[in-house]
Parts: sequence; C-alpha cells; structure tokens
Amino acid sequence: MGTRVISHKLQNPGHPIAWEDRLLLSVSLIIPLAGLLLFFLYPLFLVARRSLIGSDGRIGIDNYISILSMSNMKTVVSNSLIMSGATTLLCVLLGFAIAYALQRTRLKVRWFIRGALLLPLLAPSLVQALGLIFLFGRNGLINQQTGWDLQIYGFWGLLISNSLYALPQAVMILEASLRHSDTRYYDAAQMMGASHWQRFKDITLPNAKFGLISAAFVIFTVTITDFGNAAVIGGNYRVLATEIYSQVVGQMNFNVGAVIGMLLLLPTLVAVYIERVSSQRQFGGHSESAIPVTPVFLARRDIPLGALVYFSSFMVYAIVLTVIYASFVKLWPYRMDLTLANYNITLAGGYAPLKTSFTVSLIAASIGVLALFSLVLAQRRLPRRWAKPVYLLAILPVGVPGLVLGLAYVLSFNISGSILGMLYGSALLIALCNFYHFHSQGFLTMVTGMRGVPASLEETVTCMGGNALHGLRDAILPFMLTTLVAVFFFLFMRSMVTLSAVIFLISPQLSVAAVSVMRLEQAGFTTQAAAFSVCIMASVLVAMGLLKLVLHGISKTRYAVKAPS
Repeated sequence: MGTRVISHKLQNPGHPIAWEDRLLLSVSLIIPLAGLLLFFLYPLFLVARRSLIGSDGRIGIDNYISILSMSNMKTVVSNSLIMSGATTLLCVLLGFAIAYALQRTRLKVRWFIRGALLLPLLAPSLVQALGLIFLFGRNGLINQQTGWDLQIYGFWGLLISNSLYALPQAVMILEASLRHSDTRYYDAAQMMGASHWQRFKDITLPNAKFGLISAAFVIFTVTITDFGNAAVIGGNYRVLATEIYSQVVGQMNFNVGAVIGMLLLLPTLVAVYIERVSSQRQFGGHSESAIPVTPVFLARRDIPLGALVYFSSFMVYAIVLTVIYASFVKLWPYRMDLTLANYNITLAGGYAPLKTSFTVSLIAASIGVLALFSLVLAQRRLPRRWAKPVYLLAILPVGVPGLVLGLAYVLSFNISGSILGMLYGSALLIALCNFYHFHSQGFLTMVTGMRGVPASLEETVTCMGGNALHGLRDAILPFMLTTLVAVFFFLFMRSMVTLSAVIFLISPQLSVAAVSVMRLEQAGFTTQAAAFSVCIMASVLVAMGLLKLVLHGISKTRYAVKAPS
C-alpha cells in the first residue's frame, strides 16, 4: 500500500487525500522545483539572452558572428578541442590500464594506487599545476638540480595537470565497467583454445566499450570546462575557460563572455548526452547472476602493466607531496631550510577565505541535502507522467559548466534595487551556486538510496493507521540516513575545492579558499599558495574522516537494533 496508495489517489481524484499527505507532497515538490527554476533555469536563460543582445541593444546573432570571425577565437576554440581531446585520450588509456590492473591482476600494495587516485580529489584542480611548477618550472627543483631548461608552461604542462586531475574519474568509471564482467565467458573461450590476448580483444574490450565511451566524454567535459589548471600553468596556451575569465573580469565584456559561455555549453551538453546514453546501455547489459572474474598472475602482462601503474601513482604522490614540502620551504628553490612562516598568510585576505569556504560548504551541504531529499521524496510519490519530467530537470545541471553557471549568476543577481540583487556578494549565493553545480550528482545518489527503502515498511506504517509524515519518520528516514550523510559530505567536499563555479562571484570583501590559492600563485607567493593548498587538503581529509566515523556509527547502530531479533 503506502506509496502505491498515494500514487493511486493522485491519479484518481475521486479518492480523498489526507491533508498531511497533500501538504508533504506539495512542500517537498514545490520548494525544490522553485529553487531549480530560480537558481538554475532562470540564470541560464539570461546568459542565452545576453549572448543575443548586440551592442546596439538589438537581438540577433551578431555577437556570435563577430566572435567567431575573430582570428584569436579560432585559435582558442581549436586549443580547447585539441587539449580536451588529448587529455581524454591519455586519461582513457592510462585509466583503463589502472582499472584493469586493479580488477584483473594481483598487484600488491593496492592502497598505494588507491591513495594516488584519491589525492587529486582533495584539492582544487590547480594544485596539480602548482606541483608541476615546483618540479619542472623555470625555478623548479628539477631544472635547478640538473641545469635542464624544461618548459612546463603551455600545452604539455596543461596536458599533464589536466590528466592528473581527471584520471581518478576515468578509473572509477572503467573499474565499474570491468567489475561486472562474467567469468563464464572467459572460461568458455579458454576451453575453445582462445589465448589471453584473444580473450582480452574479443570479450574484455567489447564488454567495456560503453564504459570507455562514458569515461571519454566525462573527461572531455571536465577538461574543456576547467579553469584552475589553465590559469596557473597554461601560459600563452589560451583556452575557452580562460578566455571567458579574461572577457568578463579583465574587460567587463559580458556579452562576449555570454557568447563564449554558450559555445562552451554546446560540446558539454553533447558529451553529457552521449555519456548518459552509454551509461544506461552499459548498466542495462549486466546480469545480476554474473560470476566475477578471478584475478590471475600473468608475468608478461602484469610486470609491465604494474610498472606503468606504479609509476603513474608515484608521479601523483611526487607532485602532491612536493606541494606539501614546498609549503614549509623558506624560499623555493634557493633557501630550502624549513619554516612555518608560509602558513602566516596575510595576503589575499589571510585565512578568512578558508573560513568562508567552510561556511559556504556547510550552507551548500545543508540546503542541498534538504532540497534533494525533498525532491526525491516527491518524485517517488508522483505518477510516472509527472515523475519523469522532474527527474530530467533534476539531472540537467550536470551538463552546465561551472564557469557558465557562475557567469549566469552574475547576470542574474548583480542587479541593484531588486530583491534578487540582495543576494549578490553573499556567502549564501556562492553556496547556492555550488549546490546547483553539483545538483545532479547529489540527486542521482539520493535516488539510488531511496530505491533501497523497502516498500513493505511504508505499507506497514499505513496499515497501522500512520500517515505520510509517520511513514517518513519511521520508514524512510532510518534507511536513508547513510545516503543523507554521504550526500552532505559530498556537497561539502566539492564546495571546498571548486574554483570555476565561484570565480565570478567573489569580491574584495568575500572570497573562497581555492581563489586565494590562485591569487597567491599569480602574485608570485608560490610557497604561501602551497601552504593554503595544504590547509584545504587537510580540511577535506578531516571531513572524510568524520564521514567514515559517522557512517561507521550508523552501521553499528543498525546492527545493534537488528541483533536482538
């Protein structure tokens, strides 16, 4: 009964609905949808509209024609596509090698590899670029010690830093693709005399093709929209992300910025659409009765593969640990004696941006959990003809780059004398921008958690005379608690390290930690930028530790409750 009763009543108006149920459904649906309309669709509409307004105030495509006819714009677009394509190719190949090594071989000390994949997620994207500069820059450690003249700025430095930042996401997708393979196909092929290479070519690669497609388009999207690495190590290699920043912040040309934002949005939406289709096909093809493949040792495969994987992991550790070490160095690379002076940060607002990031992240996580839970709860109770449009609207933000969303917020809320203008320059607006930037990922996680709530529990509450509020308290919330905590910390951690979504929303009075790192580096205070990066990573690590403690406490509580029965 439970959910089915409510859905039946909604589809059949002749059956009365209790006012508590009607109130719960209305509130849980209207408020999140109003938030999506006001803080997502409306700002995007203004960006699209602004891109069509010419210098004479007339609406047309003159801005697009003038932008695309600029000689440097063709170079910027081609640079973005080439960089994103090269990063995608490198990450997919290396990511597949790492995923295959983790799933199909018996490599030792896997924690070393897992740790390397975790590190890029703990800090803003520009930390990888900062580490490369400490090692291979003009005053980098390698150049100083060897006398080499390595040129890390430009294409190659940006390619490496982008790849290091995006690699963990590729590995996660490809691991999921390999994890669901069925060993019976391999056993049958072996009995028919197929070699290891034939089994890999005819079974492994075809089964992983949708995972490879998904990983490719996710990496392409992440790379073409990233701002941090391009701003720090890109040098003269201009890309669309830095061009938007230059037009909006440097020249205050919002019309041109809006046009570039729309150009940046198009390939991202295409990539997201293809990734979604491939993901659905990938997961739809798995069998629940599949028998996992048992890893075996094959020397001619595992030794070179292990060397590649361990070397890649070592490079990630070397870059991040170099940033940590540099944060304690007095003057890199000339005075290498250790000091804590770099942590006495007085420039770029001192540690105020870090406190602001904490505040913003807590607000984003709190609002996000409430809004997402309410939306998923309402979607669960809606008839299918209404639930599907709500679902599509909820996952739409995943296709909008952070830079485009941030620019949209400037155009929407930087308006004096209006109610919306009161939000501009506040921590609340930055928190809302962060939340809607990561809205889709949180929503999909909530949907997965909600599907795990047994329908029989709600039926039991209904049979005992309980209403929707009782079902929410006694049936849904206890089972959703782990998901709620996970989504809270996901939104908190992503808000702590994001840069592109908030770069347009900061002001001299209000900034965030990731922006302070960029400002310190651009001002030449690289060791202080490293120190600030370490503070961000430490904060995110503490948050992850708290997440594990909370989840462990929840699991122990559940076990204690179930044990007597």
